[in-house]
Amino acid sequence: MLKNIIPYAHDLLKNSIREGDTVVDATCGNGNDTVLLSNLVGESGHVYAVDVQQQAIEKTKERLEESKAKNVTCIHDSHAKLEQHLPEDLQGKIGGAVFNLGYLPRSDKQIITKGDSTITAVETLLTFLRKKALIVLVVYHGHEGGAEERDAVLSFVQSLDQKKYSVLKYQFLNQQNNPPFVLAIEKLV
Repeated sequence: MLKNIIPYAHDLLKNSIREGDTVVDATCGNGNDTVLLSNLVGESGHVYAVDVQQQAIEKTKERLEESKAKNVTCIHDSHAKLEQHLPEDLQGKIGGAVFNLGYLPRSDKQIITKGDSTITAVETLLTFLRKKALIVLVVYHGHEGGAEERDAVLSFVQSLDQKKYSVLKYQFLNQQNNPPFVLAIEKLV
């Protein structure tokens, strides 16, 4: 009955995102979430898929080609620089965003997301997010540097004004080896 982390994160996105929305995959990785977002927003919507690694952009483009998705812009850059890539007229209109924090599976484990860039990206997305939309973060923290990012991100989301945002943490407490967890931020106003 309890959903695993990824299915739960995907359910949150499915409940937040509407056809025609513009959304963001802030860490597109292997393209799995990008394809999901593309399907959720449909032909009339758009996805911005961002990753700092060229390998991730190439993998995402392959997945998009396989799924015949034509509504995605891939951006090879840090998610901390999202503001430079999102059109200003999207302020207050983004229908949702997703992050998978950690490192790209089957790649260089030295290249990881970091607390400061992730927080910058979340802050940017909070200004672009529409009311009643979600930012979903899947936090993988069992690698070197993961605990520092986890702690920074948790501290940041816990400090968000409860009158403006609701923040959820979904985590299995009895699993071994630093299991990932989900953070979801809902914009209330």
